Amino acid sequence: MSLFKARDWWSTILGDKEEFDQGCLCLANVDNSGNGQDKIIVGSFMGYLRIFSPHPAKTGDGAQAEDLLLEVDLRDPVLQVEVGKFVSGTEMLHLAVLHSRKLCVYSVSGTLGNVEHGNQYQMKLMYEHNLQRTACNMTYGSFGGIKGRDLICIQSMDGMLMVFEQESYAFGRFLPGFLLPGPLAYSSRTDSFITVSSCRQVESYKYQVLAFATDADKRQETEQQKLGSGKRLVVDWTLNIGEQALDICIVSFNQSASSVFVLGERNFFCLKDNGQIRFMKKLDWSPSCFLPYCSVSEGTINTLIANHNNMLHIYQDVTLKWATQLPHIPVAVRVGCLHDLKGVIVTLSDDGHLQCSYLGTDPSLFQAPNVESRELNYDELDVEMKELQKIIKDINKSQGVWPMTEREDDLNVSVVVSPNFDSVSQATDVEVGTDLVPSVTVKVMLQNRVILQKAKLSVYVQPPLELTCDQFTFEFMNRNPDGIPRVIQCKFRLPLKLICLPGQPSKTASHKITIDTNKSPVSLLSLFPGFASQSDDDQVNVMGFHFLGGARVTLLASKTSQRYRIQSEQFEDLWLITNELILRLQEYFEKQGVKDFACSFSGSMPLQEYFELIDHHFELRINGEKLEELLSERAVQFRAIQRRLLARFKDKTPAPLQHLDTLLDGTYKQVIALADAVEENQGNLFQSFTRLKSATHLVILLIGLWQKLSADQVAILEAAFLPLQEDTQELGWEETVDAAISHLLKTCLSKSSKEQALNLNSQLNIPKDTSQLKKHITLLCDRLAKGGRLCLSTDAAAPQTMVMPGGCTTIPESDLEERSVEQDSTELFTNRRHLTAETPRPEVSPLQGVSE
Repeated sequence: MSLFKARDWWSTILGDKEEFDQGCLCLANVDNSGNGQDKIIVGSFMGYLRIFSPHPAKTGDGAQAEDLLLEVDLRDPVLQVEVGKFVSGTEMLHLAVLHSRKLCVYSVSGTLGNVEHGNQYQMKLMYEHNLQRTACNMTYGSFGGIKGRDLICIQSMDGMLMVFEQESYAFGRFLPGFLLPGPLAYSSRTDSFITVSSCRQVESYKYQVLAFATDADKRQETEQQKLGSGKRLVVDWTLNIGEQALDICIVSFNQSASSVFVLGERNFFCLKDNGQIRFMKKLDWSPSCFLPYCSVSEGTINTLIANHNNMLHIYQDVTLKWATQLPHIPVAVRVGCLHDLKGVIVTLSDDGHLQCSYLGTDPSLFQAPNVESRELNYDELDVEMKELQKIIKDINKSQGVWPMTEREDDLNVSVVVSPNFDSVSQATDVEVGTDLVPSVTVKVMLQNRVILQKAKLSVYVQPPLELTCDQFTFEFMNRNPDGIPRVIQCKFRLPLKLICLPGQPSKTASHKITIDTNKSPVSLLSLFPGFASQSDDDQVNVMGFHFLGGARVTLLASKTSQRYRIQSEQFEDLWLITNELILRLQEYFEKQGVKDFACSFSGSMPLQEYFELIDHHFELRINGEKLEELLSERAVQFRAIQRRLLARFKDKTPAPLQHLDTLLDGTYKQVIALADAVEENQGNLFQSFTRLKSATHLVILLIGLWQKLSADQVAILEAAFLPLQEDTQELGWEETVDAAISHLLKTCLSKSSKEQALNLNSQLNIPKDTSQLKKHITLLCDRLAKGGRLCLSTDAAAPQTMVMPGGCTTIPESDLEERSVEQDSTELFTNRRHLTAETPRPEVSPLQGVSE
């Protein structure tokens, strides 16, 4: 913050909700008065033009009625105002006003009255030019070295420079490589126009080159005509400044040298006439406008630079000489002579705050009050410190990272799933094949006992299941007493009919699994009442399920033994019905009061079918990499051909294309075909990964039933086999799962300490094939069959303590993450034709809501 504020000499606020920019302010003797006093000309985007001549009775006075000489509504937005010798036959100053589609030149004159309030000012339109293109900005000067008059150059929004010789239009030229317009200035010493292109480089164009270049109006001619007539518009010099420019100003205070000043977004540049950098200054703030002016020291230039911190800095070359505070953020700054006061700084903000100020050190009457000093009581400080340390120690002992146990009743979350489907489905895709996709309404109720701060409710499902709204925020549940974020979870299950319908049982199938129980078989009508047919009594032991999209699964209950068989044509389709059968059997026997019910799996582990899905998924990943590499090569070839063609077209002497156009067309077709192939492969890869996840859930479920694993051991398997929610080329399922299973084999399932001493590679790369992964999965099942135990600590499996390899430190984190995210089953489409659900272990639900 500056020690000194800019001293307010005169100020006013223009209009009501009007907007202004850097071209809307100009200071000049526009009425050609004999005293040579400057007038303030301001134009607004609302179309108002105002001319002020401040005469404050004392410093700091506001605007009086007589200060406003003229106010005119031009009815078109004013982009820029300039004053110069714009009328032929006279060297009087005239006012040029630039609109978006029009350039108007006015003469401003005043008539003296008998009294002070009798002075009258009026504007007379001398001439106007209707523009064929939308204007951006303009500059003026004695183009071509003419004497006694000024010419105007207007830059359009599409990069055309239009030169007007006062009342007549001279010519128009397009800037090469134009994209967006930048600031424009004219250097009289070099007779050139200087701008900053969208390539972030300063460019200089000679006026003579512009005058003799090919006319922009002839751009509609044929290619042969354009190559044979006129000259190309060639840039004189360029300088890359690496940032966009806010403004350009050219200063020449003597005939020997001139300087080009460029204000960037973070730097301030001073260039020579030939484009070499004279000096530059890195700014620590964001500038808004600037103005170079002459210095009292020989060979130096002073510059006013305003910024968005309401500060005005005065530099002598690169040395900061003064800093002052302004009451607003200026978008334009000028220096002039007002009311016999030289060096008045005039600033204009974007909302119309116009102020005339000067730099001074008027003394301030404010005096800072004396600070009351008191002695420190160290005994009280020690007591307070001990109390705070005790509070911190108690919190660290009693609570973990997520304190979920002590105040569990502060917020209760309950969920009610509607028993009936919505009458009008809210699904994005109403149909999947020939089946209609239903939707169900879920009501979530929150009950808070204390005032909470910003409670958020999140509902998560895995794609392709969708929610109409998955985030809710409650602002009016004020604060949490301890200030620590807390998470409360509520789990619930969705109806099975949401993803499958009753179907016709099938007698034969390619894939079958058998689940053993220790209780008598239960009627399938009792387990699946919503899937029973009214006329078929055989569904007591046989029941068919039809997934949305066409897949079918058959469930059979043995009449004599305590077994259930699930069969289907696809291996991954077995998981949903198997998991749902176990869940419903557990619920059934719990209602009957039976506590020793258990399920088991005694058949052979279906690893061969599982490995086929792994190989198919890995093959699609390799195919995707090959397609992307080939697409990259074709794209490089396409750009190379484009550059060759562009060089041929720009050549002055036409040359044959040598079938480059045919090669370009063929390469383009190859690029499009490869892009379509990549997109198709990505869709197939997504479907394959979904099938693989469903099959992985089934394998984990069968391993848990086979070895009677606990819930914690099943969670470790889930963390190892399902570490990713999405499969990408950079980090895929195969290498991640292989690293996790290798870690288990070398820690809790290791046979000796030698295996634990082997370090794993900390970097995961896509493997050459899946043989090693399949070998590790087979070895994992073999060691579990021989009595191995899954645990996160290595002490339970080995006699000595070992440091966990660096590449596998994510296993415990994945355990916590998967238990919080994957703990509940979420329904997934195994392909785009049917649906399946995912459930890590039987006692969890297919949807999870998290509120915090």
